[in-house]
Amino acid sequence: MKENIIKTKNFQFAVKIVNLCRTIQEEQKEFILTRQLIKSGTSIGANVREADNAESKSDFIHKMGIAQKEADESIYWLELFHATRFMN
Repeated sequence: MKENIIKTKNFQFAVKIVNLCRTIQEEQKEFILTRQLIKSGTSIGANVREADNAESKSDFIHKMGIAQKEADESIYWLELFHATRFMN
């Protein structure tokens, strides 16, 4: 069976997000913003997996669109963490 690179990359991204947030929580005691990033950062892969099991082409497009929105939200949180010096 051929590897699905999109699913693999999204899972790896989610792992990195969880580890980043865990570090920020432990070192800087920041929990509200990290929770937002964990939610959006892990939701991308979940929506990609849902899209992989879509019932129709339009369902696939809809679920991938949600994944795109979650990715954009994750970029926002990462930019905010960088701008507020929670990470460099």
